[in-house]
Amino acid sequence: MERQYVLKAIDAAFRAGEQIRKVYDDPEADFQVERKADNSPLTIADRRAHEAIADELSATPFPVLSEEGRYISYAERASWKELWIVDPLDGTKEFIKRNGEFTVNIAWVREGVPVMGVIYVPVKKDLYFGIEQVGTFKLSGVTGREAATLEELMGRATRLPVVASRDTFVVVASRSHSTPETEAFIGRLRQRHPKVDLSSSGSSLKICLVAEGKADVYPRFAPTMEWDTAAGHAIVRAAGGEIWQTGLEEPLHYNKEDLLNPWFIVLPEGGREKGIE
Repeated sequence: MERQYVLKAIDAAFRAGEQIRKVYDDPEADFQVERKADNSPLTIADRRAHEAIADELSATPFPVLSEEGRYISYAERASWKELWIVDPLDGTKEFIKRNGEFTVNIAWVREGVPVMGVIYVPVKKDLYFGIEQVGTFKLSGVTGREAATLEELMGRATRLPVVASRDTFVVVASRSHSTPETEAFIGRLRQRHPKVDLSSSGSSLKICLVAEGKADVYPRFAPTMEWDTAAGHAIVRAAGGEIWQTGLEEPLHYNKEDLLNPWFIVLPEGGREKGIE
């Protein structure tokens, strides 16, 4: 794994977080909410975060597929063996609500597989990063890298998952996108586990909770796009878990012709063996 590219992604996430906080923390700021073609909101913070990430990643040899970037046809993307998949501000609705549950997502994808991911939480100043065959790590209270090498950065971080004993089975679900299928899934879990707790969260933080060991499963039976999950997928994979397509023996794949994800379930290491599905 080329360490300089990992550091570039981390730097890009910090730069995006700085741009987002400038808007979020300014009491006079106008979020300038617009509507995209799918009626989802877009703010000036989304745009500034995208520009910061695109500028930082331009020093790498890989193209960038960003939610807020230009439209790129599959005819152009099909030949990309490696690329960045980016959501500059995942959880724009949470940003507008000012609840702090939004993230910067950057993933390095190789042959359809997310091999490295960075998720930064600008308000909490938490940084998650996961590297294939290396591991997943978390730093808290950070606004910049403050480490010259990746090894030094990992040495300062907490390695995930952190295994803590608990007497409850924790399901993490979307704060904004509950569905009847999700409710039915949770109902089945309640029949199999004596005590099930539901933890709600916004953006890609839900995947991070599984990677951390704070949640046992995250079912998603509602639409998501590749940039919503790629960084979290890399992080949970590097922690030993996986994101499985519902009803299939396959993980999610990336840089598909259709960038819409199928329904999925996020499981920690050993999740399938434990029969969580």
